Amino acid sequence: MIEITNLPVKHGNVPLRVARGHFATNHSHINYYIDITYQKTRLSEAKDVAKQLVSIFKNNTPIDTILCLDGTTVIGTCLADELTKSGFHSVNAHNTIYVVEPEYNSNSQMLFRDNIQPMIRNKHVLVLMASCTTGFTAGKSIEAIGYYGGELVGFAALYSAVDEIAGYPVRSVYNLSDLPDYASYDYKDCPYCKAGRRLDALVNSHGYSWL
Repeated sequence: MIEITNLPVKHGNVPLRVARGHFATNHSHINYYIDITYQKTRLSEAKDVAKQLVSIFKNNTPIDTILCLDGTTVIGTCLADELTKSGFHSVNAHNTIYVVEPEYNSNSQMLFRDNIQPMIRNKHVLVLMASCTTGFTAGKSIEAIGYYGGELVGFAALYSAVDEIAGYPVRSVYNLSDLPDYASYDYKDCPYCKAGRRLDALVNSHGYSWL
């Protein structure tokens, strides 16, 4: 089984839970599995993550909609609450923040139904992710938000290995300073595979499957 360890808490009260090994996502191989199961499902931890994230944003950043990826809707709801309490400028007609999730078509492209599209169109959209490492998923959200007429204002994540994607800022509770040896590889260039090391698990936003 995967051995999950807690990194020392540097921000708030929520530890970063990680496992070191050889893991495969649907588009890369990575040397760390970042487990945010409890942050996504435990209200107390979701609230703490939201407080940490809201402290990073500037008060002049307009946010109308939070687009939640990777099953982060609970965190997104808490973040919307914190942003509202903090008096962040919201320019939509109801002076509130929408919290939405995308659907995916057979080509893994994000789509929004007609009833959700008004929450994207002409809105300032913040994308919330569990982790932002390769930029692959973030790129899909940039494409979708542009297609549906929204304005992307940036990304938020619990962990990020990058500071920006396509010129958009990425704000995170944890980053490379907390996990400096994090690495992501194209499966063709994975050093573990070249060394003959078997995969430990398949991982995605839902969790892991031990091999």
